[in-house]
Amino acid sequence: MNWKGVPREEIEWAPTIASDKCTGCGMCVTSCGKNVFDFDKENRKAIVARPKDCMVGCTSCSVWCVFDAITFPDPKYVKDLIKKRGVLVFAKKQLEERLKNEERL
Repeated sequence: MNWKGVPREEIEWAPTIASDKCTGCGMCVTSCGKNVFDFDKENRKAIVARPKDCMVGCTSCSVWCVFDAITFPDPKYVKDLIKKRGVLVFAKKQLEERLKNEERL
C-alpha cells in the first residue's frame, strides 16, 4: 500500500494510546474511518490494531478523545516527508487526473 507514491510501511505515522488515560469509551474505535482501532474486551481499552491503515497526517481520533489518551508524532514529520519524498509532484498528478475525469462527466 502506498500513500501519495510513498510505501506506507516507510511512513512512521500512527496513533499511540496512553492506557492509563484511556477509559474505554469507544469513541476512537467507532469513529475512525480507516478502522485502525480494536477494543480489548479483557482490559476494556482501545488498542491500535492496524497502525499502517491510519491516514497519514490524520489526527481526528486525538481530537475526539476527551481524555487526551491518543497522541501522534509531530505533524512536522509529515510536512518534511512531503518535501523530501516528492509528494507534491504526485499530488499534482492526481489533481490533474481528477480534473480530467470531471471534464468527461
